[in-house]
Amino acid sequence: MKILYHHRIASKDGQYVHIDAIVSALKEQGHTVVMIAPNVAEQASFGSDGGWVSVLRQKLPRFVSELLELGYSFYDFIQLCRAIIKHKPDAIYERYNLYLPSGVWAKKLFKLPLILEINSPLYNEREHYGGIAIPMLAKWSEYYAWRNSDHLLPVTQVLAGYVKQAGVTAEHITVLHNGIDKRQFSPNPKSVAATANSNCNQFNNKLVIGFVGFCREWHQLDKVLEKIAAQQDPNIMLLIVGDGPVLNDLRAQAKRDNLEQNIHITGLVSRQEMPYWLSQIDIAIQPAVTPWCSPLKLIEYLATGKAIVAPDTANIRELITDHYNGLLFDPNDMNDLVTKIEQLINTSSLRQKIQASAVTTIDEKELEWHRNAEKIVAIIEQQHENSSPYEPLNQNS
Repeated sequence: MKILYHHRIASKDGQYVHIDAIVSALKEQGHTVVMIAPNVAEQASFGSDGGWVSVLRQKLPRFVSELLELGYSFYDFIQLCRAIIKHKPDAIYERYNLYLPSGVWAKKLFKLPLILEINSPLYNEREHYGGIAIPMLAKWSEYYAWRNSDHLLPVTQVLAGYVKQAGVTAEHITVLHNGIDKRQFSPNPKSVAATANSNCNQFNNKLVIGFVGFCREWHQLDKVLEKIAAQQDPNIMLLIVGDGPVLNDLRAQAKRDNLEQNIHITGLVSRQEMPYWLSQIDIAIQPAVTPWCSPLKLIEYLATGKAIVAPDTANIRELITDHYNGLLFDPNDMNDLVTKIEQLINTSSLRQKIQASAVTTIDEKELEWHRNAEKIVAIIEQQHENSSPYEPLNQNS
């Protein structure tokens, strides 16, 4: 099958990881993928926020930035038309973005199936976290994309609820959580190549509490460090894999409380190094999430067999069952997060039970990129059976 993959992501972060994983899985299964997207991220290092595109948007008034987003769609539509005429794809697969109606335009012009992957309700997200200057236009662009796509792939059931509220019926929706590649993320530390100048197990005989991501104040890692201090055990560590504005404060806290040997901060690491650092963790914490996301790092925690502590929210409960493959804490009480961590520190049998169940969750819920790719292809094939805009699919095209 030949699939035209369309997106507008300029940053090289978790979004880029998702795109790269799906494209790689489709190609491994023998499909041809034609990319129509900005090339900004291709030239950037992992962790990039979009380079000059982000800088420009920050400097412009918000309403001008939003008009430019919409204006990009006209250029993008031309690129889509050229690619469709040249490659004759079987379908358009699009990662949804706000102010991006060009995929729908191309779908209507060429009568191609449009499969829309949705990772967040961007109107709500941007209105809540940053603000929207042209709300009527933004809301129109979201509903226009959702209502005119042939099939929609939200990453959680919670997110599917937003899509249904927009008037999309259930038969046009399939929930696909994020996934992992088992060849990269394994519960067996022996399968993880050690990084340069590191032992395969860097923290021998230590119980490691780990956090992966960009650390902010509301993650309350200072309270986790306080709990480690209260344990008065030199073999309990906090490992932070990532960066963030609170790290200097955490370093100062560790120095003040004589805990410098109980904390290790890696800073930003490459995707290739991530399996190694995950292999060092025993208890993995997910302090906060947006209410609709399917956290990639949570699925990586599951795949590598961590005892997980995560917030008791509807989207997290789609992946974590309390006391089975994780412990859930009250998201309105960060002290409860620390209590659940302490429970896992002090109860090795519970910790080991949860670690074992975490690994089996990957198969139970089919949380693998290759399974997602298979489902995407099956949906495209179903769309062709329903509408047949082209000749029967040529698997060698």
